[in-house]
Amino acid sequence: MGKPMNDVAYRLLFGFGLSFAIGWLAWRRKSLSRSGVAGAMLTGTLIFGFAGLLSGLLLIAFFVSSSALSHYKKGELRKRQAGELFDKNSQRDFGQTLANGGFAAFCAVMMALHDPTWWLLLLGALATVNADTWATELGTLSPTPPRLITRLNQVVPVGTSGGVTPLGTAVAFCGAAFIGLSLLGFTFGLMFVLSMIGSEQWVQSSGIPFYSLAVPALTALAGFVGALSDSVLGATLQAIYYSPQRGKETERPFEANGEPNRFVRGWRWMNNDWVNFLSSVIGGVSLMLMLRVLA
Repeated sequence: MGKPMNDVAYRLLFGFGLSFAIGWLAWRRKSLSRSGVAGAMLTGTLIFGFAGLLSGLLLIAFFVSSSALSHYKKGELRKRQAGELFDKNSQRDFGQTLANGGFAAFCAVMMALHDPTWWLLLLGALATVNADTWATELGTLSPTPPRLITRLNQVVPVGTSGGVTPLGTAVAFCGAAFIGLSLLGFTFGLMFVLSMIGSEQWVQSSGIPFYSLAVPALTALAGFVGALSDSVLGATLQAIYYSPQRGKETERPFEANGEPNRFVRGWRWMNNDWVNFLSSVIGGVSLMLMLRVLA
């Protein structure tokens, strides 16, 4: 019992230090708010500590790639127009970091039960949030207008919740595939490097094997399913408001000056953070079910 507990303690300490360093750099680059740094440290520490180095590296792959894309063509007109509709800006806060990494962190803690199912849920969740973030950041640059995913004949303004474009859909799959390919590359790289220094247990938590080449491929597919569910939830259940000040619909319940917007549709508590969190759960469950069907 002593040695496994010591391993977890070391990984928690390592995860805390690394998460703090990455969060601080992200704050300096204005990718995270101060509360966002706290959220990133919480999720990063738990994932590194309980799910191991492999899962921690996948979290970093998501965070670095999504943060870079949030700054890509930030001043472009369509991206600025979309940003006016979003509930929050590109500087992620505590709620956004938990919405994106919270379910994965929960799965990491549950991996202490040595149940491989939780690792699969974690992988699917990370693939989903990466796919959705990529699609949001690049899909707004699409030259073709978005259409509502539940009514594809209906054209909607750029940035509308549930709006999809061919570019955004393709990018969503690429974002999910990026996590699947990262899983493949990190696994073989870590297995080689860490086996040379006798630290295989750092690759992932004990009892979690590298299943097969099917896992990275299905991770990409599950992440894509999760990203599509994000759009469906955004089009159907997410709270949408009307801004008299700007004369358009928005995700924001209040304007920057504190003026309240008029509730239009959806569930009042279902903001974008909840949509992201629930879609990550759907992506994780999708991967688990896919592998059980193939098993």
